[in-house]
Amino acid sequence: MKMRLPSEFLYQVFALLFAVIVVHAAYVGVIRPSADSQLAIQAAQQAAGETPIGNRSLAIVIKDYEQEACFILMLWALAIMGLKASRTRSEAHMLNRELIAIPEGTSILPRDAREQSRSLEALPEEEQDYLLPRALANALSRFTTTASIPAVSDAVREQCDIEADRLDSELSMVRYISWAIPSIGFIGTVRGIGDALGQAYKAVEGDISGVTVSLGVAFNSTFVALVLSIIIMFALHQLQLSQERLVLNTQRYIDRHLLRHLSVPRG
Repeated sequence: MKMRLPSEFLYQVFALLFAVIVVHAAYVGVIRPSADSQLAIQAAQQAAGETPIGNRSLAIVIKDYEQEACFILMLWALAIMGLKASRTRSEAHMLNRELIAIPEGTSILPRDAREQSRSLEALPEEEQDYLLPRALANALSRFTTTASIPAVSDAVREQCDIEADRLDSELSMVRYISWAIPSIGFIGTVRGIGDALGQAYKAVEGDISGVTVSLGVAFNSTFVALVLSIIIMFALHQLQLSQERLVLNTQRYIDRHLLRHLSVPRG
């Protein structure tokens, strides 16, 4: 756990740098040159008194700086969620393993709990940090010290609740990004409308090209930002669903493989 936080921080930093480099390279090398050439053709057609041919292409819709920032943030959020999803998948696969071998019909007494935890201690260090081994080790330790099955059940529930809260808090950056992307889109809207109002005198004189371009910036930035936000929120909810299933399945695993085998001697 102590080593994971710095490694995750470095991963997020490098993921952000990678997103900036890739998206900016795509904009500089492909998107903006393509959009500028199409806009130049349309401007020439308008200057010649012709009706511009062709619809607005994707390059024109996403060419502005606000859309570039939104794509960078989207890739960053997807990279963060990809790391979380990979770990969740690895932890979910552990639920298919028999971490503690308790034959059917066998009861575990408090003095036997320490012996059962040896198989957990033999796991690789990375796997020992997963939820299931930690919850099992905590349950066996609590049973050894308290000799109380309800106390063990409470310990498992508490461990899973803490893990659920931790998983939820680690997604705070993704939630911030999902909020920031529409905000950046609205910034583009304000900028575009401001530019359009600044060129209103040209529209009065009969030249509406500048106004239409500025309004295009306004509406395109909001459109792109909202679409990307929908994509991020869908991925976020799928990740949260898998994490919630992991916590619930962990509780069910411990109930089935450990709690029903516990026994406290009478007297």
